[in-house]
Amino acid sequence: MSIYGRDPWGGPLEINAADSATDDDRSRNLQDFDRAALSRPLDETQQSWLLGPGEQKKKKYVDLGCIIVSRKLFLWTVGTLLAAGFVAGFITLIVKTVPRHHRAHPPPDNYTIALHKALMFFNAQKSGKLPRHNNVSWRGNSGMNDGKSDPSSVTKDLVGGYYDAGDAIKFNFPASFAMTMLSWSVIEYSAKYEAAGELNHVKDIIKWGTDYFLKTFNSSADTIDRIAAQVGVGDTSGGPTPNDHYCWMRPEDIDYPRPVYECHSCSDLGAEMAAALAAASIVFKDNKAYSQKLVHGAKTLFKFSREQRGRYSAGGADAAIFYNSTSYWDEYVWGAAWLYYATGNSSYLQLATTPGLAKHAGAFWGGPDYGVLSWDNKLAGAQLLLSRLRLFLSPGYPYEEILRTFHNQTSIIMCSYLPFFTSFNRTKGGLIQLNHGRPQPLQYVVNAAFLATLYSDYLAAADTPGWYCGPNFYSTDVIRKFAETQIDYILGKNPRGMSFVVGFGNHYPKHVHHRGASIPKNSIKYNCKGGWKWRDTSKPNPNTIVGAMVAGPDKHDGFHDVRANYNYTEPTIAGNAGLVASLVALSGDKSVGIDKNTIFSAVPPMFPTPPPPPAPWKP
Repeated sequence: MSIYGRDPWGGPLEINAADSATDDDRSRNLQDFDRAALSRPLDETQQSWLLGPGEQKKKKYVDLGCIIVSRKLFLWTVGTLLAAGFVAGFITLIVKTVPRHHRAHPPPDNYTIALHKALMFFNAQKSGKLPRHNNVSWRGNSGMNDGKSDPSSVTKDLVGGYYDAGDAIKFNFPASFAMTMLSWSVIEYSAKYEAAGELNHVKDIIKWGTDYFLKTFNSSADTIDRIAAQVGVGDTSGGPTPNDHYCWMRPEDIDYPRPVYECHSCSDLGAEMAAALAAASIVFKDNKAYSQKLVHGAKTLFKFSREQRGRYSAGGADAAIFYNSTSYWDEYVWGAAWLYYATGNSSYLQLATTPGLAKHAGAFWGGPDYGVLSWDNKLAGAQLLLSRLRLFLSPGYPYEEILRTFHNQTSIIMCSYLPFFTSFNRTKGGLIQLNHGRPQPLQYVVNAAFLATLYSDYLAAADTPGWYCGPNFYSTDVIRKFAETQIDYILGKNPRGMSFVVGFGNHYPKHVHHRGASIPKNSIKYNCKGGWKWRDTSKPNPNTIVGAMVAGPDKHDGFHDVRANYNYTEPTIAGNAGLVASLVALSGDKSVGIDKNTIFSAVPPMFPTPPPPPAPWKP
């Protein structure tokens, strides 16, 4: 056996010289060897010998500045994001294009609808140079010489303010009460005014009144000796002398003298005007300069009322025929309470809670008119206003005893409003007779409805479910229901099916006792007696005085839509102020409730601030 092994590829390893051949033969032989080798499968080792080390694929990267990532990962991430964005955009497009069924807002309730109209009445009653957007087409500038035309008047500029009713007289006493009521309603229910879109409107109405009040006395002084209490005259007992009641003229056409009545001893008027300015100062607290001006005027007026004792309507004054004041003690409690809330000065609270003052005001005895809030008697309102202090701040000694009394008396008043008690009769149609069957009942009813709703909301805000009338407990819903039934009566749920608010519903008075509404606005100027034909005609008024609440029905639910009978058909600003207050209190969402804190914005902490803790002990 040869020492040479065989070539693993199939040939001998030795070279035989004898077998040498040419280059071409060798080349052909090598090719044969290659084909023979390739015809057999190679194992991995043989392949590695032939091919050598494998060539590795180089990875590619992307430099993002702050980080270097794999290009494959980067492309995959970007692609995923683009795909997700496309899907989201496609879904959004579908959602946007597919029609949706929107849930309609619920229609405004009757109280809100009536509120819009009731506020418009004040626009129709404005005197002076009217603002551009007064929105009462048949009214124009009037009373532009008020104050100047009376040589005896110290106050020469009395342009502005409100006409009281269907005439053109400006009575400060009921007008002040009207502005106080409106301000009170704004302080408690500003959120509801805002929801109804009427907050700016009602604030403009209040400011129109308070701007005029500031003209009727020296509002920049600390001490005064007179107030211009009235512009115009209504007494016709002196014969056929042209005045605001004898004549039937549009206010824009008045050409007769309009005297100014000044008072020097008028505690009731001074204190009521002080209440109006003090309450309005809280309404306008965000207008610091104007609010401080109102507070200063209120202080001056209240000081005057305390120093110059007397009733403004005493001594045969013209006002005694129309707005006679029976006492000034209730105005003292009312005015002092509002000044305390406006200033935080405890001296006003001490005065308002003086037992002797409350006794003179009639807080401790009943009487047929006890609990009836009106332009004459504010005791029921003052007691509720001070009960608020006890419910939410609980000042304690030395005020607790009298405040508890006011709170108890307020509870008794609320009981007297309920049909389970016999303090007041009701008509067969359900209208409470707060003035015991006398004419013009609605002005008292709306004030009671406001107090009742407010009392209900006070208790709800204090987490109190109701109150006691003797041994019987009544929920807050009961007193609120009283307010609702009374206002519903006024808005048309009565035996006649008539709304007593002009412009509300389809059936309302068409012959309102109102000079401006009953005389057409045309190129003809009707003189003092020339307008009588419009007073006496049986035709409906040519101008609709939207929102005016007329005087109301009689004790038998009867009503005569006759222009000449003012006991049925004449509206007043004092009556409409109570209507506005009660409507806003009942309007909208019941859960909204009152604004607990705004009225206390100027009231300091009721208790002294505790001393700071001692410094930490150091060894």
